Amino acid sequence: MSVRSTLVLDIGSGTQDVLYFLPDREPENCPKFVLPAPARQVGARIRRLTSEGRGIYLFGTNMGGGFHRDVMAHVKAGLPIAAHPEAAYSIADDLTALEAKGVTLAETCPPGHVAVRLADYDAGYWNALLAAAGLEMPYEVMACAQDHGFHPGQSNRMGRFALWRRFLLEAEGRPEALVYAHPPRELTRLAALQRSIGGGLVADSGAAAVLGALSDPEVAERSRHEGLCLVNVGNSHTIAFLLFRERMWGVYEHHTGLLDEAQLWSELNAFRRGELGFEAVFEGNGHGCMTLELPAEAHGFLPTVVLGPRRTMLAHRPVLMPAPGGDMMLAGCFGLLKGRELRGKAG
Repeated sequence: MSVRSTLVLDIGSGTQDVLYFLPDREPENCPKFVLPAPARQVGARIRRLTSEGRGIYLFGTNMGGGFHRDVMAHVKAGLPIAAHPEAAYSIADDLTALEAKGVTLAETCPPGHVAVRLADYDAGYWNALLAAAGLEMPYEVMACAQDHGFHPGQSNRMGRFALWRRFLLEAEGRPEALVYAHPPRELTRLAALQRSIGGGLVADSGAAAVLGALSDPEVAERSRHEGLCLVNVGNSHTIAFLLFRERMWGVYEHHTGLLDEAQLWSELNAFRRGELGFEAVFEGNGHGCMTLELPAEAHGFLPTVVLGPRRTMLAHRPVLMPAPGGDMMLAGCFGLLKGRELRGKAG
């Protein structure tokens, strides 16, 4: 293969947004795909088997659990469903509680059950799709997905935010630290995804989207002279970082469905001033907020850069809405590429 292509995937709950990156082409001329998310495909198959009255056996790896409601509907219909213990973590962290809800744990497929494979990345699927598109298999695969993490004995929200706190303090807020060659042990979904793609870089999808803003030359240049508030308004989560001179100085995360325009803008303003505390966000059922001592040279992190599928929530506010690589919905993909570039410079 003459050109080292990279398959870059942003695996969401509704779609997976995909870039087949060729370094010798302009980003706008690289092949792109918007496809149903793997979890949505699994959910559709479960619903079909439920309608047919069939028993189901889930096997494979830990993946996005967007089909939890379909599993519970199958149980409510009085139909049998079993899962391999590893695959069962796609549905719940507490397997004992999952069994109590009617899902049987089994190492092998019980007689009369239809096996349904769980995976965020299926090499066979991509081999076939790329071949049909006339594209060679990539030299490398990178991927991002949302991972609450595995935090036994504590709140998932609390555990996830502990990872952001570690990023600010131990990794010193370096943007390249948001892209993992070795995911933290708590991020079990990303670890499974990394094994599936052959060991490539992985990241949380919200962080990758925010990194995507840095692939916009204007945004990157501006961040060297003044602080920016980078926001990704996703379908499930809203995450924001305070960026100045190649360092993140704060992180904020909430559930998008619990926010409206006024509340989000108010909390972002308090966040950029360093006046929004962890408890205020957590008690509102968000994940939390943390800021370091903010540098005066950042001038209040006033410019706000917004990405994400629900970015129009802030359309009437004074914000910038960049389109990394010419396509805002591929911000996560371009963020992974930016993270790889930054890691190379740091290494």
